[in-house]
Amino acid sequence: MSSSPSSSVVAARRAIADQLVEIRKDAGLKGGELSALCGWHPAKTSRIQSGKAAPSEDDIRAWCAACGAGDRIPDLIAASRAADSMYQEWRRRNSSGMRLAQEQVISDYERTRLFRIYVSNVLPGFFQTAEYATALMQSITDFQGTPNDVAAAVPARLARAQLMYTGARRFAVLIEEWVLRTRIGSSEDMAAQLGHLLTLMSLPSVSIGVIPAGCSRTIWPLEAFYLFDDQRVAVETLTAKLNVLQPREIADYARAFMGLSGMAVYGEKARALIAAAVASLE
Repeated sequence: MSSSPSSSVVAARRAIADQLVEIRKDAGLKGGELSALCGWHPAKTSRIQSGKAAPSEDDIRAWCAACGAGDRIPDLIAASRAADSMYQEWRRRNSSGMRLAQEQVISDYERTRLFRIYVSNVLPGFFQTAEYATALMQSITDFQGTPNDVAAAVPARLARAQLMYTGARRFAVLIEEWVLRTRIGSSEDMAAQLGHLLTLMSLPSVSIGVIPAGCSRTIWPLEAFYLFDDQRVAVETLTAKLNVLQPREIADYARAFMGLSGMAVYGEKARALIAAAVASLE
């Protein structure tokens, strides 16, 4: 998966650009004339119209005002905000710390009945112990250089685990074997985390599959993604979270999850791989 915005984001921004072009043409203005009225360089107008640059909310207001189309401003700003929500840069999302971002996802998670989760880097937040989450979130905070509120953010992250015990929700989780052997925190912290993972396998709402490192692959390793029912996919990259909303893309992720599921082992075979990872820490 690329770390660039998904085609859902590109399509949303393209639609906004097309509407702005339409508004300019309806006003009988050329690009240079619009630029002069808005007080910016013509190159900016070209970039906005081609979709190469996303207009700010102030740009949209100035554009529509210059074209006498003030009534279009609310809808265009709403569309722009929706497009922005599809691509959330981590540094921007965590600009005031990680606690608020952790709390904001709960309501969205509560609406989901089937979670299909694939992880290739770290264990999903639902499964994390306090020690594992603390070590992970501290390293993220240090890397991003955002305010350090890890002590407050960890309880907010752990709160989502309650969803596994309430409501008629199901969690189908696929874990690459190397995630089990990637030490986050101390050896003791990692051993406790893997022990917790073994405990979670007994929950009726949870299905855990482990994809062996040496298996023959029909689907290549992907970046971590969370499929919420059939409504949305969250893809996690180094710099941002992509919210995929286009039905055809969601269907592709569902198909990839099915292919990855076919490579995974479950039950006693999965437990054996987790136990081996624990033993490797000794």
